[in-house]
Amino acid sequence: MSRYQELADQTEKRILEGVLRPGERLPSVRNACRIHDISPITVTQAYYLLESRGLIEARPKSGYFVRARLGQNLPEPDMTHPVGGSTELQVSDFIFQILDSVRDPSVVPLGSSFPSPYLFPLDKLGRYLANAARKFDPLATVTDLPPGNEELRRQLALRYLAQGANVSPQEIVITSGAMEGLNLCLQAITKPGDLIAIESPTFYAGLQASERLGLKVIEIPSHPREGVSLSALEDALRHHPIKACLFMLNFANPTGSRVSDENKKTLLELLRRHDVPLIEDDVYNELYFGQQAPLCSKAEDRTGLVMHVSSFSKSLAPGYRLGWVAAGRYARNIQRQKLSLSLATTIPVQIAVADYLKHGGYENHLRHLRNTLALQEVALVQAIERYFPSGSKLARPQGGYFLWLELPAKVDTLLLHQQAFGKGISIAPGPIFSAKREFSHHLRLNFGHPDSERLDAAMATLGQLINQQL
Repeated sequence: MSRYQELADQTEKRILEGVLRPGERLPSVRNACRIHDISPITVTQAYYLLESRGLIEARPKSGYFVRARLGQNLPEPDMTHPVGGSTELQVSDFIFQILDSVRDPSVVPLGSSFPSPYLFPLDKLGRYLANAARKFDPLATVTDLPPGNEELRRQLALRYLAQGANVSPQEIVITSGAMEGLNLCLQAITKPGDLIAIESPTFYAGLQASERLGLKVIEIPSHPREGVSLSALEDALRHHPIKACLFMLNFANPTGSRVSDENKKTLLELLRRHDVPLIEDDVYNELYFGQQAPLCSKAEDRTGLVMHVSSFSKSLAPGYRLGWVAAGRYARNIQRQKLSLSLATTIPVQIAVADYLKHGGYENHLRHLRNTLALQEVALVQAIERYFPSGSKLARPQGGYFLWLELPAKVDTLLLHQQAFGKGISIAPGPIFSAKREFSHHLRLNFGHPDSERLDAAMATLGQLINQQL
C-alpha cells in the first residue's frame, strides 16, 4: 500500500471513530508533512482520496475540513417482511414495460441498471479486441468452446486466489454475461415447479430467469444494510422443499446491502447442513468503497455447493457480455448446459479481456472507478437531503452504485415512474424488485453517472413530484 493511501486510511479511521468530528479542520499540508515526515504531494494525494470518499471537503483559502456525515438526517429502512408462502411468477411483462423506459439516452438514467459507460477504459479494450481479432487462431473456434478460453479462466483463477479462494480453472465456465450464468445455474439444479429462495427485495433478473424456467420462489426477509435474514432462511429451509438459494451477498441490487464476512460463513454452514446449493450473483463485488474487499464465498466453500456468478459488465466492459460461473461440483453440468444453450461466448472477446487482465492495468482502473462511484454517491445523497420530503428513509451502501429509498407511505412509485418519465427522468420503482409486487412506496436510484446540473435538476423535479403525492 502506498504512503498516501496509508495516511488516508488512518485519517478515515479517526473520522469514523469520532476522533475527528464534522466541521473540524485537518492539519494543513505543511503541518501534515511535518507531523508524518512525508512530502507535500503525498499529503495532497491523501486529501484528494479522502475528498473522493466524501469524508472531507476543501474550503477556499481555509484548508480541508471533515464533512458532515451525509444521510444521517435520513433514517434507515427496516427489515423487510414479505408476504409469506411460495409464489408462481408472472413478472416479465411488467418488468419489460418498466425497462423500456430507460433506453432513451435523452432520459436522465436514475433508473438504469448500469453505470455510465464513460467510466470504463473502452478505448484501451478496443485495442486489445482489435489485436485479438488480428491474431485470431482459427483453432480457437474449437479449443475455446465451453468451458471457455484457457488463459481467461487462468486469469480468473488468479483473481480468486488473491481473494483467498482456491478455485481451479477447470470449474470456471465462461458465459455471455452474468444473466446467462444465472440461467445456466438454475437449469443445472432445478426442474419446473421447484422452489427456490430469493431475497426480498431482489434483482428482477433472478425473477425473470425463475419465471422462464417455471420455478416457484419464496421471499426471505432482508435488511437494507446487513442483507438476507439468516434466521428467516433457516426457518424456511426447515419448512419448505427449497432446491436452491439465489442471493446477492455483496452490495445487493436494489438495496446495496452487504452480508458481513462472519454471516457469510454462517450462511454457508447452514446451507451445507441442508445440502442446498447457493447461486451467488456477485457482479458488484469489485465495487467496494473501503480498503478491504468483502470475503469471497468461494474461499469458504468446502463442499462445492457455491455457484459463484459474476461478469465484467459492471466493472470493466459493459456491452461485451462476458461473465463466468465458478461452479464447484456443478461445473460439468453447467458446461453441458452452456453447450446446448448458446454453444460458446464470443471467442475474440474472451481473448481480448484475458490479455487486458494480464497487461492492461485492471487494478488501477478499479481503484479509480471505486473512488469515482464513492464521490458520485455523495452528490446524490446531498440531492436527496435537499429535495426529498421528511419521512424518507435511505439505505447507505458500502459499495455498488445504487441507493434504496423508502418514501412516505402515500407515495406510489409506479405513478411516480410514469410522471417522471414524462419529464425525461427514469427511476426504478420498488414493485419490480418483488415477486408479489410489494414495495409500492420504494424506489432505487442509480449514482453510477457523473454529477451534473442536469442530474441535480432531475432530483429537484423528483422531489416536487413526490411532494405532490403527499
